Amino acid sequence: MNVKTKSTIRLTLSYMALILIAIGCIYPVLWVVLSSFRPGTSLYSETLIPTQFTFAHYKRLFLELPFGYWYYNTLKIAIFSMIFGTISTLITGYIISVFRFNGRKTIMDSLLVLGLFPGFMSMIAIYILLNQMNLLNTHFAIILVYVAGAPLGFLFAKSYFDTLPKSLVEAARIDGAGHMLIFLKIILPLTKPLTVFTCLMTFNGAFTDFIFAKLILKTEEKKTLAVGLFDLVTDEYTAEFTVFAAGCVMVAVPITLLFMFMQKYLIEGLTAGSEKG
Repeated sequence: MNVKTKSTIRLTLSYMALILIAIGCIYPVLWVVLSSFRPGTSLYSETLIPTQFTFAHYKRLFLELPFGYWYYNTLKIAIFSMIFGTISTLITGYIISVFRFNGRKTIMDSLLVLGLFPGFMSMIAIYILLNQMNLLNTHFAIILVYVAGAPLGFLFAKSYFDTLPKSLVEAARIDGAGHMLIFLKIILPLTKPLTVFTCLMTFNGAFTDFIFAKLILKTEEKKTLAVGLFDLVTDEYTAEFTVFAAGCVMVAVPITLLFMFMQKYLIEGLTAGSEKG
């Protein structure tokens, strides 16, 4: 078997594997989307494509359920978490990359180790702490915890800052610029891919989080999308799976469009600092 034949076989098998993976990823999404147009309340159907289509589930979301309030609450939490979480992550990465101080390596190792543990392991302690601070059932509590946990993902930021020429910082310091001015005027304009990537990841994490929001938010007017939609399918008497599917579609559309629009910067951010770490 010659080299060309081996290459053709390898390429064919690779494409077949990619096709199978694509089907495995696309089919569940297609099933949820089509189920949102299926009459009734059950997601089960003998056929993938409904025999009849209806927009009643989307109408129910906006006319009969507080879906708009859930959307507003989720956007408010996600946007504030994105802004302050991105700032804290970038500043943490910049400090660890540029400054040399006692305990630097210990702090890095501690953050890396803490980032390896699932977030739900600390939820009971956080719940007790927020209860003592009278912050339960508030959006501020959710934002506070998201922002405080954001710097655990500092490694991408540090790796990107490591690739920037140190001569830029040194020249600015010689000219009398402070570190805050250097960070805002020199470093940030050079880190657009990193900033966009951090914003997207922080926003997506806060927008789609369920476990912590379910633990903290109790009243109807405080619910987020994830919590509100989950409650639609957990009541054994009034479970509305097709309405839940319609809600999932409405949640996924803006996130999908945002990721598609920012795909270029997202890929650059993912590969940021891959040559130096």
